[in-house]
Amino acid sequence: MGTAEPQVAADARTPVTDGFHLVIDALRLNGIDTIFGLPGIPITDLTRKAQAAGMRVISFRHEQNAGNAAAIAGFMTQKPGICLTVSAPGFLNGLTALANATTNCFPMILISGSSEREIVDLQQGDYEEMDQLAIAKPLAKAAFRVLHAEDIGVGVARAIRAAVSGRPGGVYLDLPAKLFPQSIDASAAARSLIKVVDPAPRQIPAPDAVQRALELLRGARRPLVLLGKGAAYARADAEIRDLIETTGIPYLPMSMAKGLLPDTHPQCASAARSFVLPEADVVMLVGARLNWLLSHGKGKTWGGQDAKAWGAQKFIQIDISPQEADSNVRIDAPVVGDIGSCVSALLAGIGSGWVKPPAEWLDAVAERKNKNLARMAETLARNPAPMNFHSALNVVRDIIRANPEAVLVNEGANALDFTRSIVDMYQPRKRLDVGTWGVMGIGMGFAVAAAVVSDQPVIAIEGDSAFGFSGMEVETVCRYNLPVCVVIMNNNGVYRGDERNPTGGRDPAPLVFVKDARYEKVMQAFGGVGVYATTPAELRRAMEEAIRSRRPTLINAVIDEGAGTESGRITSLNPTAKKT
Repeated sequence: MGTAEPQVAADARTPVTDGFHLVIDALRLNGIDTIFGLPGIPITDLTRKAQAAGMRVISFRHEQNAGNAAAIAGFMTQKPGICLTVSAPGFLNGLTALANATTNCFPMILISGSSEREIVDLQQGDYEEMDQLAIAKPLAKAAFRVLHAEDIGVGVARAIRAAVSGRPGGVYLDLPAKLFPQSIDASAAARSLIKVVDPAPRQIPAPDAVQRALELLRGARRPLVLLGKGAAYARADAEIRDLIETTGIPYLPMSMAKGLLPDTHPQCASAARSFVLPEADVVMLVGARLNWLLSHGKGKTWGGQDAKAWGAQKFIQIDISPQEADSNVRIDAPVVGDIGSCVSALLAGIGSGWVKPPAEWLDAVAERKNKNLARMAETLARNPAPMNFHSALNVVRDIIRANPEAVLVNEGANALDFTRSIVDMYQPRKRLDVGTWGVMGIGMGFAVAAAVVSDQPVIAIEGDSAFGFSGMEVETVCRYNLPVCVVIMNNNGVYRGDERNPTGGRDPAPLVFVKDARYEKVMQAFGGVGVYATTPAELRRAMEEAIRSRRPTLINAVIDEGAGTESGRITSLNPTAKKT
């Protein structure tokens, strides 16, 4: 007994730490200071300790919205957004956001507590038992599990590097419950942490690939540059602008690339989209993929009714992933590397003797663009009663023009399509929307993250159907007192609210909501500002006050229930029964 007591005393004097603090220290060491999540067993104390350590912990009402917040924070910052969830059901709730992040190339890490491996592997029925790692693997860019406290530093470092290197994406990090209380000598723990060095290294394009692309551009009679959200993520804003303006080539931004150059830029061809896509002879894709959003580079969109046009086009593709080339059509000049390096290499190769595109091409684009803009101006000038999408979004257009620093979040069907075509953007990474999957429910998660990351006003334009997926997060907006103004385009239903039950029965049609729903009262219930707006003037006053006051605001913009079309602009993807 006499010899044991000094040993106990010596052990008590030895500094130790635990898994909770190691996870926090590993994140902070790598410049991650914000966690989006929803506390509960077994990660409740992790959220408390993270906040006590000075991290910002944004707690949501549903894990999917926390995951969407983490994903878009990653897009906006180029650092992986962190979503923290409980095990099994909470993990599954976050999984949709993880898969969406992977599809959209948003760097995100979903960290979930989990059941003990011994019990899971023997399927003995633990609390929220689930083999989460196996489920996450097909939906993530990478997935890791940490079982021992001394490996936390490695696990976090590998997750960070996987999320942001090459083509970014979603990563899953599994932390079993018994990992957190594990004790470890503090000095050994400090040595186990890793500060990731150069997590997303530049990838310089091959010189011959650059020259091949320049040769195609030089020989083009009708060239077009197509900017994707990858170009926005790359933060090569100055280089991209120099390339566009030096070459004089018209450009078309995809929705989340809007604002890389102002939509009012003279070379912007957005208003002539249906003209330039089939007519261009050489198309340079910068951080854009020829997926369904671009009709896979085929069909009528690309001149499919004109045999001379479709298939004769040449494509240049700048992408960090070599396997993206030829995914739908032949890519004649793949340029593989990070976008900043690729664009800089193209600029360096252009030289002083560059000849801008032929005047007949530029004039033809300008003519079609001006004609469409004039037609749009006539439509926006109308003031129907009740409001429609055009008259309501004309107000939003003016508000964004007066406040270009504001972040625009957008989702819905018609609410998405009309906003994208009507509201001009002036700064990069200010338009955040549903992206590649077109998934509903991103609205409030994106809005919360945008406000937290940017500290700028956020305007969320929501279809009434889309808002329903994440509407309870207005409590989160109020709880953190975020400068978010939600505008609900309320036409009483999915797509529109005038459909009738064909049987004449008492149930409403499947796509119709409660008539004249008072969504603004939801925001009022949590202490925010709620406004019921039926005219453009009322909508304008409410939005201007929301921007000025920076108070959480929800505007219920009542529009004609007959406004809108089924499935918005993707009606062709919605099989319908033959009319009888």
